Amino acid sequence: MLNIIPIQAFQDNYIWLIENGSHAAVVDPGDAIPVIATLKQKGLTLSTILITHHHADHIGGVESLINEFSPKVYAPKKEHYSFPHTAVNDGQIIYMPELNRSLTVMDVGGHTLGHVAYYGANSLFCGDTLFGGGCGRIFEGTPQQMFASLQKIAELPSQTLVYCAHEYTEHNLQFAKSVDNNNPELDKRINKARTTRLNGQSTIPSSIKVELATNPFLRCSSNEIRLKLNLQNADPIDVFITLRQMRNHF
Repeated sequence: MLNIIPIQAFQDNYIWLIENGSHAAVVDPGDAIPVIATLKQKGLTLSTILITHHHADHIGGVESLINEFSPKVYAPKKEHYSFPHTAVNDGQIIYMPELNRSLTVMDVGGHTLGHVAYYGANSLFCGDTLFGGGCGRIFEGTPQQMFASLQKIAELPSQTLVYCAHEYTEHNLQFAKSVDNNNPELDKRINKARTTRLNGQSTIPSSIKVELATNPFLRCSSNEIRLKLNLQNADPIDVFITLRQMRNHF
């Protein structure tokens, strides 16, 4: 039985720890210090590091963790990394023997050109592509690339749990409310997120089902959103581009 828990880093990052009581994998360890502290506290050996993209707040702790534990490191083939790693690409299956878990690599470029996600056993580790109630900024890719990546994620089973890399949910939902005002599922989620954060808890993971019902970036065919944006006859990609531009300044 695997446990998945967040290790908080920086202001709002989540480093996801996947563990079975003896061994562990971490996703996007931007800071080694809280990872090492958690591993020691739980008596775990780090066997695997999974990297979704090259931004510093996702890889800053990798070299220290390699020096401490000598784990297997996986990172996107389309990006450059200075540390030793196995390059992975879309459709590749990674097997982590210490955890007896396989994950499939998904190409989800847009935030960065080579961004990947890792999917398996009803869990998606998606870095900065999909967030709770939102999506990542487009730094290197194109809107078309990001839209296609989100559509790929949206096709996963509805019960899939979404483990993204930042606690942005409340602010994302405020934006969602501004463009999707008559959505009762969104209102429920806003209230739940507020209570969750007041209790000092994480709003992540969410699920594909929840995101499809409340995340405007997965609802670009919604008549309500189209009407709000005065884009009643626009293609979904044009709705997405408008939403992303608005969110950049929200």
